[in-house]
Amino acid sequence: MLTAEQLPGVWEHREAVVNGVRLHYVEAGHGPLIVLLHGFPEFWYCWRFQIPALAAAGFRVLVPDLRGYNLSDKPPGVASYRLPLLSQDVAELIRHAGAERAAIAGHDWGGGIAWHLAMTRPDCIDKLIILNAPHPALYEREVRKLPQLLRSWYIFFFQLPWLPELVCRWHDFALLRRAIGEGPARRDRVTGRDVDLYVRALARPGALTAALNYYRAVFRSRVRGGPLQASVIEAPTLILWGGRDRYLVPGLLDGLEEWVRDVRIERFPSASHWVHVDEAERVNRAMLDFLRK
Repeated sequence: MLTAEQLPGVWEHREAVVNGVRLHYVEAGHGPLIVLLHGFPEFWYCWRFQIPALAAAGFRVLVPDLRGYNLSDKPPGVASYRLPLLSQDVAELIRHAGAERAAIAGHDWGGGIAWHLAMTRPDCIDKLIILNAPHPALYEREVRKLPQLLRSWYIFFFQLPWLPELVCRWHDFALLRRAIGEGPARRDRVTGRDVDLYVRALARPGALTAALNYYRAVFRSRVRGGPLQASVIEAPTLILWGGRDRYLVPGLLDGLEEWVRDVRIERFPSASHWVHVDEAERVNRAMLDFLRK
């Protein structure tokens, strides 16, 4: 399978100033617009198996480093990473690309941003693709139960000042190297060079704290903001879910039809949280089949 790194000339690195921040992004292909949003602890490169497939199939692919990550700006303070700001970044990036609407695909934190954008800015979204990222209403339901609470322990740890940064940086990012390199079920899909690229992106000044501030911002907003305000999503939605996710319980998919009017769920029982790495070929086919309908 060809990756973006193996197709020079097909994709380009660009920058855009949107919503007051400078975002770095990769662009490839021509045609209908799709924006791919990465999660933690990743950057645009996590979509390396999807970029060439989507571009070759006739889509224009935009893949940003989310604010705080890799080559994008890293504004200071926890409040700079609230979901409304993250969603607005994406909405303005779509406008910057000269489009009114786009298909959005998001994994992990990118999926959280995609869910929020679909609820608050439905005018921006043609179709929604979510990869192992829970709908906020269902996550709030499940995190009150012990199985999901235990899997979410790291979110509470990340609320501490400076200590999470210290632990993550310990021994040249040893814990994150292990999570990135050994997390996928298909470990042959993640090379030592890949791990080094992820660590280099997180080691940039301010990047690690910015990435952790995503968790701090959403936690503080839930503590201070009262009941969750979630709305029904109208956009056609595809869920691609790795069954061996060590961070999210399968029950997060139960009842999703109450929150998404037009939803299709495809499960990959042997895939991990990184379903787009473990099952890249099948994920690409599912995405293209969905986008073409």
